[in-house]
Amino acid sequence: MPATGPTILATSMGFDSRGRGPHDWAPGPVFDLAVQLAGQPQWPRICYLGTATGDDPARVGGFYGAFAGSEVRASHLSLSPMPTVADVRTHLLAQDVVWVGGGSVANLLAVWRVHGLDEVLAECWRAGVVLAGVSAGSICWHVGGTTDSFGPQLRPVTNGLALLPWSNGVHHDSEPERRPLYLRLVADGTLPPGHATDDGAGLVYRGTELVEAVADRRDAGAYRVYRGPDGQAVETPLVPRRLR
Repeated sequence: MPATGPTILATSMGFDSRGRGPHDWAPGPVFDLAVQLAGQPQWPRICYLGTATGDDPARVGGFYGAFAGSEVRASHLSLSPMPTVADVRTHLLAQDVVWVGGGSVANLLAVWRVHGLDEVLAECWRAGVVLAGVSAGSICWHVGGTTDSFGPQLRPVTNGLALLPWSNGVHHDSEPERRPLYLRLVADGTLPPGHATDDGAGLVYRGTELVEAVADRRDAGAYRVYRGPDGQAVETPLVPRRLR
C-alpha cells in the first residue's frame, strides 16, 4: 500500500549503533515511522541508496545487517560501477520506502542526474513511495542547504531536486558552522526559507507542506527559518514529537 500522498521524511537521524563496529547498525525508530507513513505494509520494502558515499560496500552491508531477521524486505541500488538492478525505475517504484544515506550531496545529485534518477525519484514521490534519508539524504529533496561536499569549509548547494520548495539545514546543533551559515544564506536570499534539524530530529512533509517534526532523542530540535522584514534570518523553534 503506498503512502496516501507524496511523502518525504527528511532527517538528521537514522541508524543506531550496536557498538561492535562502525557499520554494525540497528534500525532507529525513524524507520518505524517511515513504514507507518508508507501505510504499514506487513512486509515493508525498503531500498537503500548509498550514492553519497560512493556506494560503499561496508555501508551497504550495514544496511542489510540492520534488518536481518526482520520483516523488512531490504534491497539496495548502487550505481558504481553500474546499476545493481536491471530496471532502476521498476525497482524503485516497487518500494515502500527509499532511504538515502549521508555523505556528499553534490556528488549524489550529479550521479543521480547522469542516471536519470532525479526523474525516477520524482515519479516515485508522486506514486506514494516514501522518500527518506539523513543529511545528504535530507538536503537532496529540497532546493538546497549547506554542505561539506566541496571541502572542510561549508558551502551552499542550490541545485537539489526541489521536490520541496524549501531549503534544509542539517546537523544544526552539532557542527559549529552549520547554523550561522544556514541563517546567513537564507537572510541573503542564496537559499529560500526552509527548515533545519538538530542531530536526532527529522521533518515529515505531505506534498510540499511540513506536517510535523519528530525526534529520536531528548533535546533534539527542529526549526523554521525565514527572512524577516529587516533582512535578517528568523529562526522559530518547532516542537518535535518524540519517537521514543
